[in-house]
Order: sequence, then structure tokens, then C-alpha cells
Amino acid sequence: MRLLIYSHFFPPSIGGVETFVRTLADGLARMPAANGTAAFDVLVVTQTLADGQDDKAWPFAVLRRPEWTQVWRKIRGCDLVHVAGPALLPILFGLLAAKPVVVEHHGFQTICPNGQLLMEPGGVPCPGHFMAGRHGECLRCNLGDGWLASLRLWVLTFVRRFLCDRVAANISPTEWLGGLVKLPRVVAIAHGIEGGERERMAAEARPAREDAAPTVAFLGRLVTTKGVGTLMEAAKILRRNGVRFRLLIIGDGPERGALEAAARDGQLSEFVRFAGRLGPKALEAALSEAAMVAVPSLGGEVFGLVVVENMLRGLPVVASDLGAFVEVLGDGGLTFTTGDARGLAAQLARLLGDPELRTKLGAEGRKRAAEFCDVRRMLEAHARIYLRLGAEEESRTH
Repeated sequence: MRLLIYSHFFPPSIGGVETFVRTLADGLARMPAANGTAAFDVLVVTQTLADGQDDKAWPFAVLRRPEWTQVWRKIRGCDLVHVAGPALLPILFGLLAAKPVVVEHHGFQTICPNGQLLMEPGGVPCPGHFMAGRHGECLRCNLGDGWLASLRLWVLTFVRRFLCDRVAANISPTEWLGGLVKLPRVVAIAHGIEGGERERMAAEARPAREDAAPTVAFLGRLVTTKGVGTLMEAAKILRRNGVRFRLLIIGDGPERGALEAAARDGQLSEFVRFAGRLGPKALEAALSEAAMVAVPSLGGEVFGLVVVENMLRGLPVVASDLGAFVEVLGDGGLTFTTGDARGLAAQLARLLGDPELRTKLGAEGRKRAAEFCDVRRMLEAHARIYLRLGAEEESRTH
């Protein structure tokens, strides 16, 4: 089967979508058919520049920054189109070319004009205004760049839903997201993490040092949606209550300066360290000293790769109760009400004071993540959908 995967973002760009698409393309390109030949001839089409990346090292072809006429020709020449996220033109081209189109949803673009399911500018979780028909709320929410920009986002949400209503399959990484988007032909397939990556994390994970001040780690971009402000408020509560802890902030972003100022103003300087963005080895070294990881996101999460990765490291995770996090964690971690600093502080204090619970949750979380994110199961589930749609298309045309 000639499979075209369209992903706006792809390595060397770094992110959850990039990681997933690379894993999917690599696994499918190596998957054998019953006769011993390759089951899939994979072409990845992306708008990301190579920037030194050697595309010849992949077992699949990569087409970067093509003209849209090229994309049209490639889609006409393939058997099936997989679109990572509801990108309008690739979906439209696939439908016009009468190809089976599969859309994998990595965000909320079909149910929220800003794609984050957050109300701006305060970063408050949205109760679902668009799907409830409260469109005035949506238009007011996105006024940061003016009425015309807000109106454009709102209109495009309808267009995305219109197109995704007509594709052959919609895939979501969690059952929770599948229930929210309310699109036909939705299948939930959890993202898989490659075996080598899982084994590396398990090998490098070590029990946290039991010193007088266990470390709580945060990993992510320093932006409003990641909830670092909530974590800082929780740290103030822990300090006032005399709880011994250290807070390690790993990552960078536009809010770093404001967060560092908040740490100083809140008398947290001796408790909080901003490590910035770390490379892979430095990251693992830093996390080997951590007792737990906090993931206080306010929204914009459809899966929670950072949750899974730290579960695989054997680190207990305390996450906000966003639907995706709850589904991924299962019984392998703790949650608190999204945006509730007191609730977060209570769960952190619970773990900080109970080393046995940290060990228990770390082990349960690692087992849960290994089962939930089995990469072979993910690849086989995608392959079944593609082959079924391909067979249906072949029988229809003959």
C-alpha cells in the first residue's frame, strides 16, 4: 500500500506530534506483508525544513516544503492519506482525489477555535462553548489579535468539522478525546513509545535520593497552558506549611522571567531552581535526583507524553485531572482539580511525606505506561484500519 502521511511538523523539529509521526512512519515502513515484502510504501510530506537532518537514514521517503501542486500530485498517486491533525488542504485534496483519508487528532482544532480548549486571555479551561453553540463566547475568547482574526478561527473550526465528518476514519489517542470531538468513525489508539526508548528510560531510572528535601520536578515549556503558575502557588503553600521540598523547573519559554520574579517575590528562591532546557543526558541526570514529577497543565492536552515518559522512568506523577491525563495515568499516579493550587499542594505533600507511597506509585506507573503505550499494538491498530479501508476502496472501484 502506498501510504502518504502529511504532518506539518516533523524532525528535526521537537514535539509530541513529531515523535508520534516518526514512530508511526518508521514502524509501518518496516512492517512486512504476508508475502514477505513491505506492507507499506511510506511517504511523509511536511512543511518542516531538514536543517541538517539526513532523510536518507529513514526507511521511508520524506518530501519537505513542497508546492501545493506537488502535494496534489503525490496524493493522487497514493492509496491512502493519513493527516496528522485536521490540516485543511491535505484533507480536501484527499477527498477530491477520492482517496481514503484518515485524520489523527492531536489537538482540539475541530471543537475549539484556538485549538487549546482554553479561554483566553486568562488560560482558564473552557467548558466547551463551541460544541454547546455559545459562539459569542468563542469570538470574545480569541480577540487578542482583533475581531477579524477571531472570526477567521471560528469559521475554520466549522470547516474542519465539515471535512472531518467526511473522512474514512478519525483517530484519537484517548477515548476521552474521541468522546469530545463527536465525529463519525472515531477510533481510539494510544500513542506508542518505541521499545528502545522505553528500555532506556527504565534502565536510567533510579530510586530518588531520600534526603531531607525531596525534589519535585516539572518538565515543559514555560507558557500559561502548562500551569507552572499553579505549581508556584502550590510551592508557596508547601513553604508556609513547613513541608521540606525542592522544586526543579526544567524547560524554557516566554514566561520564565515572570516565574523567576514570582519565585523571588514569594520567598521561594531557596526552594526553586530554574534549569532551563536540558539535553537528553543532562535531563536524565537531573531527573535521577527527583522524587516525583508534577504535570499541572491547564488545558491543551490530548494525550500527555510527559506523563507517560515519567511513568516509564518510574517516577510518581501528580497531574491535573484533565481527561487525557486521567485516562493515561489509570491507577498509576495522583491527580488534582485542574488549576487548584491547594489541591496540588495537598497531593505533593502526601507524596513528599511518604517514601513508600512514592515507590509504590512509581512501580505501578511504569507497569501501566508500558502496557498503555505498547508501540507494536499502536502500529498494528493503524495497519488494520489502513488495510481495511484499502480493501474497501479496491472492491468499490472494481
